[in-house]
Amino acid sequence: MVPETDTIRFILDGQIVQIGDVPATTTVLEYLRETLGRTGTKEGCAEGDCGACTVVIGELDASGSIEYRAINSCIRYLPTLDGHELVTVESLQAGEILHPVQQSMVDRHGSQCGFCTPGFVMSLFALYLNDSAPERADVVNALAGNLCRCTGYRPIIDAGCHMNDYAATPKWNRTDSQSHERLERLRALRRTQPLARDGFMAPRTVDELAAAYSAAPRSLILAGGTDIGLWTTKQLRDLPPILYIGAIDELKRIDRAAGALRIGAAVRLTEALSAIVEIHPTLADVARRFASPPVCNSGTLCGNIANGSPIGDSMPVLIALGATIQLRSGDRMRTLPLDQFYLGYQKKDLHAGEFIVSVTIPAAAPALKVASYKVSKRFDQDISGVCAAFAMEIDGGVVRSARIAFGGMAAIPARAKHTEQALIGKPVGDTTIDDGVLALARDFQPLTDMRASGEYRTTVAGNLLRRFFAECAGGAS
Repeated sequence: MVPETDTIRFILDGQIVQIGDVPATTTVLEYLRETLGRTGTKEGCAEGDCGACTVVIGELDASGSIEYRAINSCIRYLPTLDGHELVTVESLQAGEILHPVQQSMVDRHGSQCGFCTPGFVMSLFALYLNDSAPERADVVNALAGNLCRCTGYRPIIDAGCHMNDYAATPKWNRTDSQSHERLERLRALRRTQPLARDGFMAPRTVDELAAAYSAAPRSLILAGGTDIGLWTTKQLRDLPPILYIGAIDELKRIDRAAGALRIGAAVRLTEALSAIVEIHPTLADVARRFASPPVCNSGTLCGNIANGSPIGDSMPVLIALGATIQLRSGDRMRTLPLDQFYLGYQKKDLHAGEFIVSVTIPAAAPALKVASYKVSKRFDQDISGVCAAFAMEIDGGVVRSARIAFGGMAAIPARAKHTEQALIGKPVGDTTIDDGVLALARDFQPLTDMRASGEYRTTVAGNLLRRFFAECAGGAS
């Protein structure tokens, strides 16, 4: 018999599934299709872009309720399901009775070839469980990670808007989803010891993580896997032993104190971006376009920081806001301004065995104007050609302080320091703005690639600076 500490355990259709001998990098999609024969869940892109693989997972939250969210199963490693409930498209139907989401899709002709349909159903199912009266915009947002080549989306959106018109089925209605039986089954999966198996360990505390990483500093720290998952599915890489931080409650916290925001390394993007927008509402658009709900429901803000992609959308905003990161190695802690973390392309100021514990965003000054803009070829589910972020104190028509950061303009997310100096202490006006635009050429000499030419990026960066000042003049804050 496989020891409990080695066994992956999760709930599927009311039963505890126990898995012993599978590779650590087996994806949820692989297991569903190849082991369980649940072929309703499809592989379209194997990189979290198309949504054909969408499933829903349930997890006990801090209040003791079950939180359900849609995720991409194609880039989610199976051991990370430990302690969760898994819902697939096969789970929804009750005998001959379709779930309201499914029936609404049928009645409104939301499926043609049918390949993408299960993923759409599961994204809508997650919305169904979490919102009893969604508006059309909520439906569109929920489907941002699902692609369809047949329907033109209108009938699928209509199905989402009308799914609550149907009587709840005896299976997977909102009351059933929080039933005593479901809650008890999940509580029974709680661990006292870390899940530890060949090539994978899920520490329960930060101390356990620090000790494990110090002992094996070549290990790979895994948060949401929305980037690392592609190392397996696209690059076919053999990974080093994995240390998964998603089971550490200490790292799932968001702390608020005196206007500052401290976000733990295991806080999902969904919650992290919401907390940032709560403080800076003008960042709502870039947060909405950051990634699809399934990606944000798995990925973490600190994971995006640690990844350090030059086109990551979170870093410009955080750098502009003056964020710092808290790092730990063994028993030692240190704090580092985020704009000093990136040393070069994929090079970071990280010592062996050191990891990110949290990111802190300082309290904003009353006169601070904040904005961020994402420029990409598609509105949803696309990587930025340029991402710009601005945080300036403008008082009495004069720029008192300025922090400006860009992604996509250099090998690392970086501040535009010459541009900042061209603006600070100057009155807001055409001459000052023109000087700032000219200074951008001293800060960046962007490359040309498949997303944009260097000339285009330079022009766009200047135009985004002009846009920021135009919105400030119009009363944006």
